Amino acid sequence: MKGIILAGGLGTRLMPLTAVTNKHLLPIYDQPMIFYPIQTLVQAGVTEVMIVTGGPYAGHFLRTLKNGKELGLKHLEFAFQEGAGGIPVALSLAEDFADGEPVTVILGDNTTDANIAQAVNGFDKGAMVFLKKVSDPKRFGVPEFDKKDKKKIVKIEEKPVHPQSDYAVTGLYIYDGEVFNIIKTLKPSKRGELEITDVNNCYLRQNQLRWFELDGFWSDAGTFQSLSLSGQFWARKKQGKSA
Repeated sequence: MKGIILAGGLGTRLMPLTAVTNKHLLPIYDQPMIFYPIQTLVQAGVTEVMIVTGGPYAGHFLRTLKNGKELGLKHLEFAFQEGAGGIPVALSLAEDFADGEPVTVILGDNTTDANIAQAVNGFDKGAMVFLKKVSDPKRFGVPEFDKKDKKKIVKIEEKPVHPQSDYAVTGLYIYDGEVFNIIKTLKPSKRGELEITDVNNCYLRQNQLRWFELDGFWSDAGTFQSLSLSGQFWARKKQGKSA
């Protein structure tokens, strides 16, 4: 299993902090944001990783991460994303790196203390999404569950006005090699971008989508509020206080 961390984007919601460096290099308590998704992958045994980045500060990743050995990585590569286009566009840049193998994909602003090793080691084919109950599901992709079988997802909606559940599809996924072919069939949404929700729904229609609920803390850190929330959690955890 290989790992892909998507850390492109300009981080405009965090200006003026992102006027000086890439969003994913901002501090969350005592270390750069990008360290957290790397540690999630390493803990699960995924030590060959590609980071997809972009923007004017992409070079800062090299200075910060070097070859990744200090964080437990055996192999670290980078890809540069020109412009925007959505998560699937960034993911498509890792097709050659994946080389047909399954990949664990995590957004660079996601932090969690959940151990996903069981899900990674048990993965065979298709796709897996990681869910977490949240108080503000409107910000995320939201699964709708079958009314008779509460464990079965029937649809995922992207940023719905009226969420059908209080679960968020977190920025953490596992895909088989077919994901890159699926991306090639996507059409832009009303936002003008390719949507990862469309990738997940494609697997769902093929009865190839499974889900795993994260146990523990999870938050993105893409807004001032969630960046602060993440920093507070990790400060308490690392100081040995009750989270």
